[in-house]
Amino acid sequence: MGMKDRNQVVMVTGAGSGIGREIAIAYAQHGASLILVDRNAEAIAATSERIHRLGCEPPVCRTLDLSDAQAIASCFNELKESVGRLDVLINNAGLGIWKSVYDLTVEEWDYVVNTNLRGNFLCSREAAKLMRAGGGAIVNIASTRALMSEPNSEAYAASKGGILSLTHALALSLGPDRIRVNAISPGWIETGDYSKLRTEDHEQHPSGRVGKPDDIVRACLYLTDPRNDFVTGTNLVVDGGMTRKMIYEE
Repeated sequence: MGMKDRNQVVMVTGAGSGIGREIAIAYAQHGASLILVDRNAEAIAATSERIHRLGCEPPVCRTLDLSDAQAIASCFNELKESVGRLDVLINNAGLGIWKSVYDLTVEEWDYVVNTNLRGNFLCSREAAKLMRAGGGAIVNIASTRALMSEPNSEAYAASKGGILSLTHALALSLGPDRIRVNAISPGWIETGDYSKLRTEDHEQHPSGRVGKPDDIVRACLYLTDPRNDFVTGTNLVVDGGMTRKMIYEE
């Protein structure tokens, strides 16, 4: 059953590039009516053009900086009037600043946390208002860095850890309105030239390969399928098994 048969309206944030772009294209190919959000107007236009070339329904595009709370509210108010409903929200947008904890400024910390975590919450809350009458699904793209870390990733790791907690809290709060909320924690998902990866890049993964955006796409499609209404409040780790691997230097 395609999404057009279910008449789904789907919003994807961070749809201008990388994983978000591939998620948007996949939902378009499944017949969804799309709302694409990104802070980069040129990037989101490029995604829209790719969807158009596939012969899919033209998406609604909105340029939006998720660190701006008022802009988020204004965007959803406008969409309420112009589109009127929403069935699926993919909170994919996010960023990081990789900088020594000794040098990271309060402004840089706030920008990462406000974009990744507060922006996620505000989009989820506003989306839930549109879903409340008929139910829906929200998927938050977290990261395996919510579960393990590298040096100099404090703001990013904290924001992604917060997203995991936010996910199960929202699942309980929104459950009575038949809104399911789940998270996906990607590991290494290569969005560049996959052919340039080294053999050792693949072999370090228990799965035998580095991830691809399509691995996250399929997880999103599963978690937002209305038939999977018994799945909510969970975090699906898609990392080729790396977070379960004990690693020691030899």
